[in-house]
Amino acid sequence: MKYPSYLNLTASELEKRIQGLYELASPCRLCPRECRARRAEGERGFCRTGLKPWVASFGPHFGEERELVGRYGSGTIFFSGCNLGCVFCQNFTISQLGEGEEISVADLARIMLRLERLGCHNVNLVTPTHQAPMILEALALARDQGLEIPLVWNCGGYESVEALKLLEGVVDIYMPDFKYGDNRVAARLSSAPDYFERACEALREMHRQVGDLVVRNGLAVRGLLVRHLVLPHDLAGTERVLRFIRDEISPNTYVNLMAQYYPTHRAWEYPEIARRITSEEYKRALALAQSLGLHRAGPH
Repeated sequence: MKYPSYLNLTASELEKRIQGLYELASPCRLCPRECRARRAEGERGFCRTGLKPWVASFGPHFGEERELVGRYGSGTIFFSGCNLGCVFCQNFTISQLGEGEEISVADLARIMLRLERLGCHNVNLVTPTHQAPMILEALALARDQGLEIPLVWNCGGYESVEALKLLEGVVDIYMPDFKYGDNRVAARLSSAPDYFERACEALREMHRQVGDLVVRNGLAVRGLLVRHLVLPHDLAGTERVLRFIRDEISPNTYVNLMAQYYPTHRAWEYPEIARRITSEEYKRALALAQSLGLHRAGPH
């Protein structure tokens, strides 16, 4: 068995995955919105994405979890557009205002290879869900030219299980957000009224594929890494999220409980999130994780 896992797929099997994802992209069912935009005919749905890679920036990133960063950084590629509409998005110029450039699949493959040449420990695909077909097509090209570092699927947690199944054996490290335990809050703040159920389904499928996070010599090599951003007034529904992870995923799940929320983008229009979280709110989240036995949960 070679590592990373995509090296074990035959060219024909990888091509089947690529074609399967393109079929989901037009009419679009790549995410739970199933907006059915006919991308092949030029239509753009909620994420405003066509059938070309749409990239805002790329390069070694040293602000990610230490198990991804290592010595030489995580090779992040920030994709433009998003299948969520978070009013507090810290990358809103990329996700919602259209910053970025459409490039060719071959250019995206060259970016992956360049990140590897720079010494990055992984290719970290930031907000990849709505661009999955183009990403896998680029991966196939990059693999043929020698790419052999793991892929990190760094997503918002609002995923289609059907699409995720086409990523099995391709992605080694899944890093979803688990944003909300309350659908009413998800609807108000991210335009995703079924977020909790879809995130639960997605995490089950991700964990089925890759299991708990495996770290070797300080670096993540395979597994599930969950991020949860603590929000003011416990709007993220932290207890429900953490209980689900413990009871239905694994008490050994690596959970990054994040304290860096700050009001940005349109957050000022929503009084309940128009402030940073307090130290007490974050300490309660940490204490809750400890009391639930999630021994790999905390600030990472």
